[in-house]
Amino acid sequence: MKRTQGAHAVVTGAGSGIGRAIAAELVRRGSRVVCADIDLEAAEETVAQLKSKGEAVAVACDVSLVEEVAELADQARSWLGRDPDLVVNNAGIGAGGKVVGEAPLADWQRTLGVNLWGVIHGCHTFVPAMRTAKSGGVINVASAAGFTAAPRMAAYNVSKAGVVSLSETLAAELSGTGVAVTVLCPTFVRTNIFGGELIDAEARGLARRVSDVVGFSAEKVAKMTLDAHDRGRLYVVPQPDAQLLWHAKRFVPVPYTRIAGLLGRFLPAEKEK
Repeated sequence: MKRTQGAHAVVTGAGSGIGRAIAAELVRRGSRVVCADIDLEAAEETVAQLKSKGEAVAVACDVSLVEEVAELADQARSWLGRDPDLVVNNAGIGAGGKVVGEAPLADWQRTLGVNLWGVIHGCHTFVPAMRTAKSGGVINVASAAGFTAAPRMAAYNVSKAGVVSLSETLAAELSGTGVAVTVLCPTFVRTNIFGGELIDAEARGLARRVSDVVGFSAEKVAKMTLDAHDRGRLYVVPQPDAQLLWHAKRFVPVPYTRIAGLLGRFLPAEKEK
């Protein structure tokens, strides 16, 4: 079953990066797409790029607020004329640069609010109608950070690990219902996620340099993810480095953690102001 062909979709974080690329690929596949983003102008830019290729609409939504996600669902049903049958919980922010105990709790709250609670809100709001209809699909965007546990990225790691666990649980709960669940776990993708205020300058610069060298394009990741969802795959771990880390963490967890800790000590720390 090709759920991504002719879908009635909602994509959060559609104003840039992976979200914009997934929205574009869905429209190319004949889907109608509600492009949600906390930045309405960015979502409108996405829609403007897609107008000649299909149908899309922009909606403002802060996914960390459940009432705004509920309003998004209402607007989606109104515009689509039905409940969405594909939801992509993609909205996320980058965070990193400080060790546990030094990273402000406000950074933890904001990171978990968007990256984890945003996905929880999306699943809580949209899944019941799919379960009733016994059809549909959910794609949650996590990260290889959810299982690599890189030092000085605790809030981001925890948020993405939660998305992986939520997706696994949801897949088990929906097994046999006709609703498919996929979780995306990439390493470096060439997007603007490292430009946020919750990641310090040194970590931001390092991430961007690595992304420029080994990162996949958002368009490539979007296509791989949607194709995997159509094949009924739960996990999408697109890059070779992500796959290597995935297996290393599972087969040699103790050596992996020790090596990650040693490498973390050689990464550039935030400079004192």
